[in-house]
Amino acid sequence: MRVFNFSPGPAVLPLEVLEQARDELLDWQHSGMSVMEISHRSKAFLQVASEAEADLRDLLSIPRNYKVLFMQGGASAQFSLVPLNLATPQSTVDYVNTGHWSHRAIAEAGRYCKVHVAGDAGDDYTRVPPQSELRLSADAAYAHYTPNETIGGVEFGYVPDTRRVPLVADMSSSILSRPIDVSKFGLIYAGSQKNIGPSGLVVAIVRDDLIGHARSETPRVFDYKAIADNQSMLNTPPTFAWYMAGLVFKWLKRAGGLAAVGERNRVKAQTLYAAVDASQLYKNTVAKDARSWMNVTFALNKPELDATFLTEAAAAGLHGLKGHRVSGGMRASIYNAMPLAGVEALIAFMREFERKHA
Repeated sequence: MRVFNFSPGPAVLPLEVLEQARDELLDWQHSGMSVMEISHRSKAFLQVASEAEADLRDLLSIPRNYKVLFMQGGASAQFSLVPLNLATPQSTVDYVNTGHWSHRAIAEAGRYCKVHVAGDAGDDYTRVPPQSELRLSADAAYAHYTPNETIGGVEFGYVPDTRRVPLVADMSSSILSRPIDVSKFGLIYAGSQKNIGPSGLVVAIVRDDLIGHARSETPRVFDYKAIADNQSMLNTPPTFAWYMAGLVFKWLKRAGGLAAVGERNRVKAQTLYAAVDASQLYKNTVAKDARSWMNVTFALNKPELDATFLTEAAAAGLHGLKGHRVSGGMRASIYNAMPLAGVEALIAFMREFERKHA
């Protein structure tokens, strides 16, 4: 029996995508082989790769002067690869610190260049600094931020204006959740295991003028230009994850594209937050203008009930609700593939749990 999976990643995938992959697993396109067994340089897989890129470009309206790279190493590798590809050791780079993942990115970038923290959400990570608080460097090689922080459930409600400085965004947990204007960014990167597909893949969308400046010590398999010049086939890519991502992109297009998907995500998030706010047992401490659409965090006013809540939730078919070890409490990740029915089931359980235990 399928459960409602609220895990932050690897996360829930669309059921019809899983069913298609299951049906094709042993005999893909009547080849007598699995897609996992086919050469990445075969004509058949090159078609998979080409369609996936075309569909992603269509979904995000990616301008022609941007390359789309399908890479390995996950978003955490990009914490190093961004400064290696875009900055020199003498460069100043701006970072906005709003949570665990931006903090990790700052620490890694500091190994390669001079980091200036241009904005900070404070120690409790419950807000996003507004544009007026950002202290951006006019000569920075780039400015980096994390639009959505999965652990704290904090999300930017705006795109920072960095003027002529290229804006870099770690969109691992927010990409494809609604329309965005790609032209506002110099580089977008995103791990796949939330809204794109299974783990093992990272997508980078990078403007042409930012390619070709990698430092000499950058491994060639992580040089954006080398990857772009070889259509992401410089070495053997994670073919199954790429194939699955392509299926998800087609599912998103059948679902009406990102405008329709974004509206469904807005409704899911607002419905769950409304239930938390109306409760006497649950609370969310994130500023209302910075609440994440993708990761709804909440705590019980009686933390001694946490273990019971998780046990009873799992028995009710609601899994993956335990908050990150850094923050504790609960977290419901409601990515694109989580249906409204899953959110409604969670709310019904929360209300009954409160009735029994409050």
